[in-house]
Amino acid sequence: MVSGVEKSANLGAFCQSEKKKEKDKKKKMKMKKEKEEESVGKKITIGVCVMEKKVFSAPMEQILERLQCFGEFEVVYFGDKAILEDPIECWPLCDCLIAFYSSGYPLKKAEAYAALRKPFLVNELEPQYLLHDRRKVYERLEMFGIPVPRYACVHREVPNQHLDYFVEDDDFVEVHGNRFWKPFVEKPVNADDHRIMIYYPSSAGGGMKELFRKVGNRSSEFHPEVRRVRREGSYIYEEFMPTGGTDVKVYTVGPDYAHAEARKSPVVDGVVMRNPDGKEVRYPVLLTPAEKQMAREVCIAFRQAVCGFDLLRSEGRSYVCDVNGWSFVKNSYKYYDDAACVLRKMFLDAKAPHLSSTIPPILPWKVSEPVQPSEGLTRQGSGLIGTFGQAEELRCVVTIVRHGDRTPKQKVKLKVTEEKLLNLMLKYNGGKPRSETKLKTAVQLQDLLDATRALVPRSRPGRESDSEAEDIEHAEKLRQVKAVLEEGGHFSGIYRKVQLKPLKWAKVAKSNGEGEEERPVEALMVLKYGGVLTHAGRKQAEELGRYFRNNMYPGEGTGLLRLHSTYRHDLKIYSSDEGRVQMSAAAFAKGLLDLEGQLTPILVSLVSKDSSMLDGLDNASIEMEDAKARLNDIITSETKTLHINGSAEKPWMVDGAGLPPNASELLPKLVKFTKKVTEQVRLLAKDEDEELAEASPYDVIPPYDQAKALGKTNIDVDRIAAGLPCGSEGFLLMYARWRKLERDLYNERKDRFDITQIPDVYDSCKYDLLHNSHLNLGGLNELFKVAQLLADGVIPNEYGINPKQKLKIGSKVARRLLGKIMIDLRNTREEALSVAELKGSQDNLAVNKTTKEDTEHHTKPHTRNEESRRTSFNSERSMDQDDDDDKEPKYRLDPKYANVRTPERHVRTRLYFTSESHIHSLMNVLRYCNLDESLQGEDSLVCDNALDRLYRTKELDYMSYIVLRMFENTEVALEDPKRFRIELAFSRGADLSPLEVNDEIAASLHQEHTLPIMGPERLQEVGSYLTLANMEKLVRPFAMPAEDFPPPSTPQGFSGYFSKSASVLERLAKIWPFHKHVNNNGK
Repeated sequence: MVSGVEKSANLGAFCQSEKKKEKDKKKKMKMKKEKEEESVGKKITIGVCVMEKKVFSAPMEQILERLQCFGEFEVVYFGDKAILEDPIECWPLCDCLIAFYSSGYPLKKAEAYAALRKPFLVNELEPQYLLHDRRKVYERLEMFGIPVPRYACVHREVPNQHLDYFVEDDDFVEVHGNRFWKPFVEKPVNADDHRIMIYYPSSAGGGMKELFRKVGNRSSEFHPEVRRVRREGSYIYEEFMPTGGTDVKVYTVGPDYAHAEARKSPVVDGVVMRNPDGKEVRYPVLLTPAEKQMAREVCIAFRQAVCGFDLLRSEGRSYVCDVNGWSFVKNSYKYYDDAACVLRKMFLDAKAPHLSSTIPPILPWKVSEPVQPSEGLTRQGSGLIGTFGQAEELRCVVTIVRHGDRTPKQKVKLKVTEEKLLNLMLKYNGGKPRSETKLKTAVQLQDLLDATRALVPRSRPGRESDSEAEDIEHAEKLRQVKAVLEEGGHFSGIYRKVQLKPLKWAKVAKSNGEGEEERPVEALMVLKYGGVLTHAGRKQAEELGRYFRNNMYPGEGTGLLRLHSTYRHDLKIYSSDEGRVQMSAAAFAKGLLDLEGQLTPILVSLVSKDSSMLDGLDNASIEMEDAKARLNDIITSETKTLHINGSAEKPWMVDGAGLPPNASELLPKLVKFTKKVTEQVRLLAKDEDEELAEASPYDVIPPYDQAKALGKTNIDVDRIAAGLPCGSEGFLLMYARWRKLERDLYNERKDRFDITQIPDVYDSCKYDLLHNSHLNLGGLNELFKVAQLLADGVIPNEYGINPKQKLKIGSKVARRLLGKIMIDLRNTREEALSVAELKGSQDNLAVNKTTKEDTEHHTKPHTRNEESRRTSFNSERSMDQDDDDDKEPKYRLDPKYANVRTPERHVRTRLYFTSESHIHSLMNVLRYCNLDESLQGEDSLVCDNALDRLYRTKELDYMSYIVLRMFENTEVALEDPKRFRIELAFSRGADLSPLEVNDEIAASLHQEHTLPIMGPERLQEVGSYLTLANMEKLVRPFAMPAEDFPPPSTPQGFSGYFSKSASVLERLAKIWPFHKHVNNNGK
């Protein structure tokens, strides 16, 4: 038991202890206060331990100068001598250290200094080793859940080492079973090696593009002859990501700040765009919330506060493809301000947390960014049908274009029983006796050529020969197949393809003698070739692109290029699956954007294929067959019958409108002149065949390399001078073409004409008249005149014998395309309205309160947990997403960081390259849509004057196009339908007049083998006003509804200037009520 004396003593001791603690606490607080007071006068030392070349770069100087202007920091430069020669103990002392690797930098030495002095590191040093190995970069990115392109690594100990896990084929490489189809990217594992290769598929012409660090105004070179990958080192192979020809570079300053800039990708044409000061042209673009989160995670993953990385936007997603470490933005004063403020907070939080890091209302430096000169893009409504005031702005250009001049399309069909050909079919169909085979690759076609060469007879049997006619015809077709395969210099699926389909089978004994197996004994071989874009077609497409650049956009050519380079021009180009259409699109893009070089890289970078929208006539095949049958009745009857719904005032309303009244009398003339031309070509082919017979079947030198000609727009002068046909076609193939037409056009035994051959005769005739006039074929001019008269009547009527049938067929063929066009226009309208509303609200805010500088415009993505990061790419659709295009990359100018006078100006361009069938079908819907029962009493979209011109035009030739331009009148109320005006125009395409007259101009064009493209003609009366609302009403019954389009890919909405508000969408729902049931795809 404790006594009272002991209790009293213990209590006294406890009190003494508490008093001592209180005294020590006060002493510590006093010392801390004295230390803080002392530190107020002491500056934080920032050590800059980097190579002098980096220290004296403009961005580094600008940012460090700003930091010093705060008066809280002292900057100490270590210098190259100290860094390279002095021991670390002699290096200057500092509180915060800026240190990063560059060429020649002793990173291990810097690590030792940091371990010794323990300063605050802006960028940690140990992770910088990772940045030298692309494999480790990708591994670290994947570890943190950051999306990267699909890739695989090939490691070699010695050059040219054989690797069992690496397989290379014509159009792919395979690494550990992972197949990468061309186009794919090949990167050296060593990140300091900047020679990156892109290999292109044979379907796009093949070849390789080499990317390298900028040399002068070049950043890449295309090598059309290189088709095999490198084998001297270790490489990463990854999917080529289509990004719309744009690269995005993201710059972080700490995990909560990210700035992005875009530039023209070096994969397009390799020409570096530079400003008057010689600096590469880059413009700030907005990042999506998901991309901001990615920037935060890159910063954390590599522990690099100041870090640059490359971002690829492709098919609705974003991927990181490279991390560079320390990087600053160039030539952006606003960025320099932000970076200095963020770094200041970083330093103060690390070394003086008691000091306020709040940014002062007025920054302690005054630097004004030089103002950009006038843009040269004036406000105007530069329409074809009149001017509607200076308040009009061009908002959208939608154009549907037929491909350029091509060679005639050809097909050879023959039944084969030869063992070599049947074995070839089994080789490539997996040994399945009842499966067909398609041969397209170089290896497959070379095998077929070798087999065919062995089977073709060395000489033709004479007239006295006992050989049967069928055997002679079979040998002729084999010879034709051989000739087709030998043309072109090398094989490419874009030019020819072969189908082998088994027809008959037999039971044969197995090779091991154990039982029987089924083997094909006869197959149908179908060879399709021709239809290749000619040098003239490439020239036409490129010139049309230049015409659009100079005439379809306000401000002449410089206006479009200025818009495009500043990411205020949203361009997307779509093509059908046909090679000639794809190449036309690429050549047009080259002219439109003033690009250089060959077409293959432009095609792969800028053109998207959409065969479901721009190919095929299957949906209307029954109706078209009916139209052709009715057409045949009208032409072959003695007297042309007309339907009673026609009138003299509107001759286009009759059945078979445009057919010549004496069509039945013209058919025998067509056959007569066709035979005359065919006989002349036969004699030329006979001479060529005799020359080939004297040579070895294996030493035939291919006369023409089609792939190398992809970027050319000039004729092959040497072939013309030698009296050979233009292009890759020899006399043998030219004769086969005309002989087939002669046989198919008229069946003498049945005395029957096949009118479906009329377009093909006209096509061949027109081609030879333009490209082979130097052969002086007698009767060709007469044949052209007769064929043109008939074709002008037949071709338009194949798409419907009268307006109602034209409308029915057109709506089936062009339904998807029409739906996409309306989505384009509707999305443009919504974006324009949201920008107008946002701009108005910002103007009101500016009046009511002082504008607050907010560096968080680029910053502060919400911190998410691991689960939310994984699901960030599957969140709800952002309201500012373009629904139809969210698989396509989007780039939006960042107005806060862009030194541009009118950042809100934005033009959308959609280009659709297709075939003649889709041009006719779309035109028929536009001009006859008001004939539908649901639209009785409505006026046509096309005026009567234009309907008459279209009736008289008949042919929509190569490079014909339909263009829709939408203008916004910014002085009209947002709710007024008249705010958006649609202008319709068309061009007939190639001007045939040089083929119809003889003068100096025609002679010059004949010499160049090309025809000029006619300018646009209006489809509306001058002064008429077609609103978007009215056009939607008339076209809606024939267009695919937005909800029927495939569901969008993963959404990534843009934040900032172009975000849509709920009030805008609510108002739109009231204005356009017939879209109220449309889902998100149709916004």
